[in-house]
Amino acid sequence: MHVISQKRIWEAKMMYPDAVSALDGWYRIIKVNDFNNYAELKCTFNSVDKINNKFVFNLGGNKYRLITTIHFNRQKVYVRDVLRHKEYDKGNW
Repeated sequence: MHVISQKRIWEAKMMYPDAVSALDGWYRIIKVNDFNNYAELKCTFNSVDKINNKFVFNLGGNKYRLITTIHFNRQKVYVRDVLRHKEYDKGNW
Protein backbone atom coordinates (compact mmCIF):
# COMPACT_ATOMS: atom_id res chain seq x y z
CA MET A 1 0.00 0.00 0.00
CA HIS A 2 1.10 3.55 -0.57
CA VAL A 3 1.33 5.64 2.61
CA ILE A 4 0.35 9.26 2.12
CA SER A 5 1.89 11.78 4.43
CA GLN A 6 4.83 9.83 5.76
CA LYS A 7 5.76 13.18 7.26
CA ARG A 8 3.20 12.61 10.03
CA ILE A 9 4.91 9.33 10.90
CA TRP A 10 8.32 11.02 11.09
CA GLU A 11 6.90 13.89 13.17
CA ALA A 12 5.30 11.41 15.57
CA LYS A 13 8.61 9.57 15.93
CA MET A 14 10.26 12.81 16.99
CA MET A 15 7.41 13.72 19.32
CA TYR A 16 7.08 10.25 20.90
CA PRO A 17 10.54 8.61 21.00
CA ASP A 18 9.21 5.53 22.78
CA ALA A 19 6.89 4.86 19.81
CA VAL A 20 9.65 4.74 17.17
CA SER A 21 9.88 0.95 16.91
CA ALA A 22 6.08 0.55 16.83
CA LEU A 23 5.69 3.18 14.10
CA ASP A 24 8.57 1.74 12.08
CA GLY A 25 7.08 -1.75 12.37
CA TRP A 26 3.64 -0.57 11.27
CA TYR A 27 5.11 1.34 8.33
CA ARG A 28 7.23 -1.59 7.13
CA ILE A 29 4.28 -3.98 7.23
CA ILE A 30 1.72 -1.65 5.64
CA LYS A 31 3.90 -0.56 2.72
CA VAL A 32 4.82 -4.07 1.54
CA ASN A 33 1.31 -5.49 1.67
CA ASP A 34 -1.81 -5.08 -0.44
CA PHE A 35 -4.99 -5.23 1.60
CA ASN A 36 -8.28 -5.50 -0.28
CA ASN A 37 -10.62 -4.95 2.65
CA TYR A 38 -10.91 -4.53 6.40
CA ALA A 39 -10.99 -8.29 7.03
CA GLU A 40 -7.59 -8.75 5.37
CA LEU A 41 -6.20 -5.78 7.30
CA LYS A 42 -7.54 -7.22 10.55
CA CYS A 43 -5.76 -10.54 9.90
CA THR A 44 -2.41 -8.74 9.89
CA PHE A 45 -3.18 -6.02 12.45
CA ASN A 46 -5.47 -7.67 14.97
CA SER A 47 -5.71 -4.50 17.05
CA VAL A 48 -7.06 -2.28 14.25
CA ASP A 49 -10.58 -0.90 14.66
CA LYS A 50 -12.89 0.65 12.09
CA ILE A 51 -14.60 3.75 13.45
CA ASN A 52 -16.89 5.39 10.91
CA ASN A 53 -14.63 5.93 7.87
CA LYS A 54 -11.36 5.79 9.86
CA PHE A 55 -9.09 2.91 10.75
CA VAL A 56 -7.45 3.19 14.16
CA PHE A 57 -4.34 1.15 14.94
CA ASN A 58 -3.29 0.52 18.54
CA LEU A 59 0.48 0.80 18.74
CA GLY A 60 3.19 0.61 21.37
CA GLY A 61 1.43 -1.70 23.79
CA ASN A 62 -1.81 0.27 23.55
CA LYS A 63 -0.07 3.58 24.37
CA TYR A 64 -0.65 5.19 20.96
CA ARG A 65 -3.33 5.45 18.31
CA LEU A 66 -2.50 5.80 14.64
CA ILE A 67 -5.56 7.18 12.87
CA THR A 68 -5.83 6.59 9.13
CA THR A 69 -8.19 6.64 6.22
CA ILE A 70 -7.73 3.76 3.81
CA HIS A 71 -8.84 3.49 0.20
CA PHE A 72 -8.52 -0.21 -0.50
CA ASN A 73 -9.49 0.16 -4.17
CA ARG A 74 -6.56 2.54 -4.74
CA GLN A 75 -4.20 0.91 -2.22
CA LYS A 76 -3.67 4.21 -0.40
CA VAL A 77 -3.33 4.83 3.34
CA TYR A 78 -3.74 8.41 4.52
CA VAL A 79 -2.19 9.03 7.93
CA ARG A 80 -4.45 11.46 9.75
CA ASP A 81 -2.93 11.56 13.22
CA VAL A 82 -0.81 9.82 15.82
CA LEU A 83 -2.02 10.37 19.36
CA ARG A 84 -1.30 9.13 22.83
CA HIS A 85 -4.08 7.00 24.23
CA LYS A 86 -5.14 9.79 26.62
CA GLU A 87 -5.40 12.31 23.77
CA TYR A 88 -7.35 9.84 21.67
CA ASP A 89 -9.84 9.21 24.48
CA LYS A 90 -10.72 12.89 24.58
CA GLY A 91 -12.27 12.44 21.14
CA ASN A 92 -10.84 15.59 19.59
CA TRP A 93 -9.66 13.86 16.45
